Amino acid sequence: MLSGSIAPPREETPTQAPPSWNTVLWFGVLLLVCYAPILYRLVWQWATNEDMGHGFFVPLVAGFVVWQRRKKLAAIPREPNIWGLILVVYAAFQALAATLGAELFTARIAFILAVVGTILYLGGKQWVKALAFPLLLLLFMVPIPQILYARLTLSLQLLASQLAEGLITVAGIPVIRTGNLLELPHDTLNVVEACSGIRSLISLTFLSLVYAYFTDARVWMRWVLLAATIPIAIVANAMRVAITGLLTQVNTELARGLFHEIEGYIVFIIALVSLVLVHRMISMGIKKFSLRTAER
Repeated sequence: MLSGSIAPPREETPTQAPPSWNTVLWFGVLLLVCYAPILYRLVWQWATNEDMGHGFFVPLVAGFVVWQRRKKLAAIPREPNIWGLILVVYAAFQALAATLGAELFTARIAFILAVVGTILYLGGKQWVKALAFPLLLLLFMVPIPQILYARLTLSLQLLASQLAEGLITVAGIPVIRTGNLLELPHDTLNVVEACSGIRSLISLTFLSLVYAYFTDARVWMRWVLLAATIPIAIVANAMRVAITGLLTQVNTELARGLFHEIEGYIVFIIALVSLVLVHRMISMGIKKFSLRTAER
């Protein structure tokens, strides 16, 4: 005779299948329809505001990152969370109140909250966690509030003027600074809002996150590159102002029009290259440090 007890079969915990593409598409279309007026004005600002020219690329890059993670999402058990639906409803009321109060920033943030709520409702917390980076990128498609923009712009104007004054002085050209005005022998430069560097700072910050995501898996390195973006953008803009001042001593027309625009693009490319060089130098330093530590 056989002795012993037979263990009862284990009941497998059912895992919910990922939501069908029809469900995702339905929610996506519903969000676009509900927020169409807000999104229309947002896209219009991308097209007309030079500071937000990068806005067209933000949803494309975020969508590409989501597409890259589609297999990872399919492997995550779906745990619909009712708080996601509550967040969607809250975002709708926020958008309505912001629209009535003509508060564009709050209305646009409501759309991002609605996207997060939809993901939370369809997939659960793990889905939101897996898509945290592309959701973070969406913030860059929303212009910063006008009050904050004005304060940042003024501070950056003064800082660019001060740094440019020092660079021009080092170059041996006398310069007198009054606020954001630089008086040189042959011309007077006015560091206006467009020359504050806020445009390059925002665009470079966005590109640094994208660059770090695709080139380095270390989270701490991404934060370091993000922090390095600020001084790089500020110094690059100060160099642009200083170079403009130096060019005015040769020909005042070089500080205006097409030449000035080309100069801005060149300096921005230099800032991008500087960011890459910072990344390479840090990586090489860490590698050498690790080798020396291993040899001990």
